[in-house]
Amino acid sequence: MSYVKWFVLMSLLIGVGWYSQREKPLDVTWQHPSIGNVETIVTNTRSGTIKSCQRAQMSFPIGGQIDQIYVREGDLVKRGDSLMSLWRQDRIAKVNETNAIIQARSQHQQSICITAENDQKTVARNKRLLKQKLTSQEALDNAIAKADASAAACLSAKSEVDVAKALSQTAKANLDQATLYAPFDGMVAEITGELGEYTTPSPTGIAMPPAIDILTHDCHYVTAPIDEVDAGQLSVGMAVSITIDAFEEHTFNGTIRRISPYVQDYAKQARTVDVDVEFYRDSQKREQLLLTGYSTDIAITVARVENVIRLPSEFIIDEGYVYVLNEYNVIQKKAVELGLRNWKYSEIKQGLSRIDKVITSLAVQGLSEGKLARTAEAQRESSQVE
Repeated sequence: MSYVKWFVLMSLLIGVGWYSQREKPLDVTWQHPSIGNVETIVTNTRSGTIKSCQRAQMSFPIGGQIDQIYVREGDLVKRGDSLMSLWRQDRIAKVNETNAIIQARSQHQQSICITAENDQKTVARNKRLLKQKLTSQEALDNAIAKADASAAACLSAKSEVDVAKALSQTAKANLDQATLYAPFDGMVAEITGELGEYTTPSPTGIAMPPAIDILTHDCHYVTAPIDEVDAGQLSVGMAVSITIDAFEEHTFNGTIRRISPYVQDYAKQARTVDVDVEFYRDSQKREQLLLTGYSTDIAITVARVENVIRLPSEFIIDEGYVYVLNEYNVIQKKAVELGLRNWKYSEIKQGLSRIDKVITSLAVQGLSEGKLARTAEAQRESSQVE
């Protein structure tokens, strides 16, 4: 009987030792592949920038003292509105002078041309008298010569009026140089200079701040750099998703309107191609809240498939295989053929079905093919039994 007790005791000890030394199942999580859409997306390499559809940083072509500022920062202006002017009394006087010259020469022209018209009548009268033998040929010749001379004088007077008008246009152009006009409908963003200050145009090679910075406040587009490797996949009209740091909760939609015809080559940076993106019309109301200079990111959809088997890209190893659980909870390695993919989802063309259990906890220590595993649900059930 004592032998039986010793035998049972030794069996228990051996069983406990084997149980404690056996390889424990790995605790893993898994999920089934899903059905959905997958897109191939190209993104910008550096932050893009919101730009106004039109922007003019305006400076005077001449130097002078600021005499009038007709607007304030933030004002809405119409095309042709006066924005700022220099002291220009001398130029205004020159315009008035040329206008007076035009008037004087016009009156002189009128006087000469009236005389010329009368001389033509004298010629006609002398011709009739000559036929009646009441005047001489010499008198007729003198009348013709005088009429031709007065006609030439009339033409010369007209030319002098044209010269005066040209001088007046030159004077008006010089006057306009002293005034900045709005080139389009927009908003005054910034004004540099105060009344009485002296402003000068930028010398060659030296950047000077603009006197007036005007831009469109309700029309914007995005410009962003794309890696040269991805540029070949792009074309005008492709759909673009736009995210802006200032509007994290909102995504804008747009399309590519321009692809730069050359590659940017900046020192110590990847070579890139600039892409311009315009907003969809449905973004117009929100677009009015945008500010020029906002940083932004874009995602360009270059290809798309719908209703395909897909899997989160992070669960695919080396773009060629995944770990799955079989019906015995043993880890297996399965090769997969991928289709379209992006940072979020990958299309599974072959290798998986909707019922496969794809392991998602790839960071579990010791994870490899052939290992026994248990899911989080099974682990909880086991702990409850214990």
